[in-house]
Amino acid sequence: MPYYNPIASGKPVFQEGRPRSCTFFLPAFRRYDPTFFQGKGTCGTVAVSVTGPECRLRCKHCGGRILENMRPAVTPEALWQEARQLQARGRQSLLVSGGARRDGTVPLEPFLPVLKTIRSEMGLKILVHTGLVTPALADGLAAAGIDAALLDVIGHEETIRQVYHLPLSVKDYEASLRHLTERNIPVAPHVVLGLHFGRFLGEERALEMIGKYPVKTVVLVGFRPIAGTALAGCLPPAPEEFGAFFQKARRLFPRIPVVLGCERPLGAHRRETERLALEAGLDGMAFPLEKTLARAAALNLHIGFQEDCCALIAPCGA
Repeated sequence: MPYYNPIASGKPVFQEGRPRSCTFFLPAFRRYDPTFFQGKGTCGTVAVSVTGPECRLRCKHCGGRILENMRPAVTPEALWQEARQLQARGRQSLLVSGGARRDGTVPLEPFLPVLKTIRSEMGLKILVHTGLVTPALADGLAAAGIDAALLDVIGHEETIRQVYHLPLSVKDYEASLRHLTERNIPVAPHVVLGLHFGRFLGEERALEMIGKYPVKTVVLVGFRPIAGTALAGCLPPAPEEFGAFFQKARRLFPRIPVVLGCERPLGAHRRETERLALEAGLDGMAFPLEKTLARAAALNLHIGFQEDCCALIAPCGA
């Protein structure tokens, strides 16, 4: 029997044969009411940047600020040592990111051999925020045996050029999806809602493009103005716009996990956005508020908890 999620507006979402459930991805450094969750405190995913805080593109929404919150590992040797320390502290997964070059790629090539060693010898799960992907890079990521490739998928040329500063097209992002999935790399494409100066432009096209490929999960994140960036003064779309998009994604991917990722607006906007994500039937959510956990319980959802990155959510039905 299908189940019904009560949606405040729009048509209800039905999912044949799926239990009402949501997995919450909780960072080890954040404390929650133990009524909901008691974490081990050592298992969460740690993000490192292979370029430190440096990024050649300086996209308008980030300007390299996100990289400042990652641990720097700018040589293969430094990445190896970082992984050893994480393993010694009981960590289970490593997110490898970095600033982009002028062409939208991330300089990951020198790190591929050490990623393979970390994965095979230490057993750490490896996630890679890839940037645009060439066939050669996809070959290297496949050989390294990574657990997930995280790729931002942009659905409009104006956003690619005006926000990302790239003279490229939507087809270049689709090519990256194709290179990764052709090599059976688990892919967790990310769609940033409201990326175009705080308004929707191309997000539906991004979903349609993702729908052509056998991805592992779909991660939705919300534009959040960051101080010191070119878009710091832009307001994000209203929560209701986010909620309507959650419903579209849920319908388009009935058998693939759809999750609400880390980034989204703060304050009252965040509370409402999380409520709408629950009611749209999304499969997972990172960094939930305690009020959201309480609401999930009130909706009688089957609730799971995980201290890894949300891109590592189990397949639907697993």
